Amino acid sequence: MPAQWTTEQVLALAPDAASAKSGRGLAIQKKWLSLGMQQSAVWGECQGSGKTPYRTQIDLSEPAFRCSCPSRKFPCKHGLGLFLLLAEQPDIITEVELPDWVAEWLTGRSQRQEKTTQKAKQSTVDPKAQTKRATARQEKISAGIQELRLWLEDRVRQGLATVPQDSYQVWDAIAARMVDAQAPGLARRLREMAGIAHTGEGWCDRLLEQMGRLYLLLDSYERLESLPPAVQADLRTQIGWTLTQEEVLTGAAEADRWCILGQRTETEENLKVRRTWLWGLSSEKSVLLLDFAQGHRTFEQVVLPGSCMDAELVFYPSAYPLRAVIKTRQETAPIAKPPPGSAAIAEAIALYSRAFATCPWLDHFPLMLDAVTPMRVGDRWLLRDTQGAILPLSNRLEPTSAWQLLALSGGHPVAVLGEWDGMQLMPLSVWVEDSFYGLGN
Repeated sequence: MPAQWTTEQVLALAPDAASAKSGRGLAIQKKWLSLGMQQSAVWGECQGSGKTPYRTQIDLSEPAFRCSCPSRKFPCKHGLGLFLLLAEQPDIITEVELPDWVAEWLTGRSQRQEKTTQKAKQSTVDPKAQTKRATARQEKISAGIQELRLWLEDRVRQGLATVPQDSYQVWDAIAARMVDAQAPGLARRLREMAGIAHTGEGWCDRLLEQMGRLYLLLDSYERLESLPPAVQADLRTQIGWTLTQEEVLTGAAEADRWCILGQRTETEENLKVRRTWLWGLSSEKSVLLLDFAQGHRTFEQVVLPGSCMDAELVFYPSAYPLRAVIKTRQETAPIAKPPPGSAAIAEAIALYSRAFATCPWLDHFPLMLDAVTPMRVGDRWLLRDTQGAILPLSNRLEPTSAWQLLALSGGHPVAVLGEWDGMQLMPLSVWVEDSFYGLGN
């Protein structure tokens, strides 16, 4: 019998509100001509408008979906409907013999995963060609860094008082130069700084902090070879050097039962970026999974907040390893209770401070708080711990999510997982009496 899922967890997988509504309409037994399950797979045939029913199947180990319908959404309404049936009416789906069309799909998935693993092990590169490309790029980056260093020094020398009067073109011009220098990480930071300069009260302190961090990055990169390998890896990542997943997967894997604590998706121009935060039950390590989807495409990987998965992860090299990629994954089950967190806000901030001292380019950091009470003071949302300390919530927090957090707490302390950026916390999930609730951010 598969682990029991909640309606909220299933609907969180919907690509949009319309799909969630349509999936809800299909979570009715009479809509399905056949239903079945075996071990970690569930399937069904749903009668549509055509003569042939749609064949829908779910591999619950991830979960992963497949349907014969023509929908380009993932998961489609049939997959959501079938999953909702399993969550809300598990007794109506009985264990029966595996149909050929389900067995073929499961076998194909297993074979593709094995091929991907073998490909990662066998992948080879031409070392001479790789060195030549790296040298050419390094020369471009060095020239770009020298130009950006002078630009930053000039800005500080002139003072920051007139910066809000500058147009975005001033920042776009130097950012475009960094793109030409093959340093997209620097370009991203410059565009973020341009936004800070036009955000009103408190902009000067925040901008000066970011300028200092950027200057530290440039100064450190010019002394790259004298630094430890893990620090070198961080600097290259910040500049914009990227590692492919195949390259990362050649590293040592760490097996554990990983709890999926929270998730946030943001859109940058035409690119969707999804951050998923995990916690290892045995290793007691925090993990960041970073996924991308271009345009209207959906994320290839299904990672369900509020669940645990047995998986092997490989960490990206870093002085403070946080980001990882999944090498293999097996069974998935709901989280039984919240993982251990910080008893006080000061304790959580101290944990962040140690991580930041190790890697001063952490843009997001997970904070797990054991007992905090959400509250509203004026137009600001806050969290207060049992000692009276407060933590400001992000001004980007959706009002509906803020009120949801307050309603779930009932004015009492709850466990909260959020992303900390050094100034504000973006709450992603909350536990009330060991029950998990994701916040709609």
